[in-house]
Amino acid sequence: MTRIRPNRRIERAGVNALRTLLEDHNHIVQEIEGGNDHGEDLHVLLTRDGRRTGHVLAIQVKSGRKYKRADGYTIPIEDHYDDWKKSRIPVVGVVYDLESKTLYWVNLTEKLGNAKSEVRRVNVSRSSMLTSETIDDFTSAIEGYIDSAGMRIRDFTLGEAFDAVSRALDGLDPNRVPNPLFEGWAELLLRNERQVKQFSRVVAQVAPLLLLASLLVFEWPYQARFVKNYTDLNPVLSVGSLYIFISWMALTIFFELRARRIPRETGNWLICVGVTYLWIPLVDNGRSPEWLGDFLVGASVLISHFGLVALFAFYIKREVVKKRGRPTLGGNREGN
Repeated sequence: MTRIRPNRRIERAGVNALRTLLEDHNHIVQEIEGGNDHGEDLHVLLTRDGRRTGHVLAIQVKSGRKYKRADGYTIPIEDHYDDWKKSRIPVVGVVYDLESKTLYWVNLTEKLGNAKSEVRRVNVSRSSMLTSETIDDFTSAIEGYIDSAGMRIRDFTLGEAFDAVSRALDGLDPNRVPNPLFEGWAELLLRNERQVKQFSRVVAQVAPLLLLASLLVFEWPYQARFVKNYTDLNPVLSVGSLYIFISWMALTIFFELRARRIPRETGNWLICVGVTYLWIPLVDNGRSPEWLGDFLVGASVLISHFGLVALFAFYIKREVVKKRGRPTLGGNREGN
């Protein structure tokens, strides 16, 4: 049969006393299995007026006479020096005096961080007693240290908070130490991963439309100037009809792609019209032959009107066919 370690009762006495004190004052405590082996017995989320404050800490508890000294108490560092010194949350050491039934504490992370050389043990002063009367002073001191060191976490759920504590204590691997400038954004993204993916897909789909709209706005003065240089037509009506045709083709392609159909013919028309009528007016300085400019403007009006009619006729007819329940020709391609 498995034998229980003789000192387990002594170790548990300190953990139980500290846990009872913290929970009596509404702080949230999570006990760590095998804590004495890993260097932390408890993870604690501090609260105020029934709400989590975002201040978290780890606690190593020591119990028994071997930690008592003439002028106070001591906590051996053993092989936890780097763990406690470089922890991204404060690691607090607590000694439980079995004879007086009292608790004493020290901020191990702070003490080791201020040490000029590696130390083997940290002394605990008798004045640092942890009782119901002094626990508010204890929490204020820890909160002040956490805030000054930038260790405070945001308002997590309980499970997320303890996960964050575990990650913080496991942060000694350089590949796992997060960049504090971006860690919060990463956690926000992970908590809303599904919504972010949906938003990213919409942005990827809408971005070409926004780019085209911006281009049309930018080009409007050049388009109007081109019409005025070569014809007597109203530039607003001429350019407006061209823009309407281009916009309808772009919107058609957008919704076809969302439906997982490839509108090749519409795409080809958009490219041809866009390259011709969005490029020439931009580079033209009135030096083109008059007959060429007149032809291009007149052709743009005809293409815009008849192209829009053809676009509507084709897609309306296809929707009618689908409503009647008959398959369209060409599967996922345009049949035009």
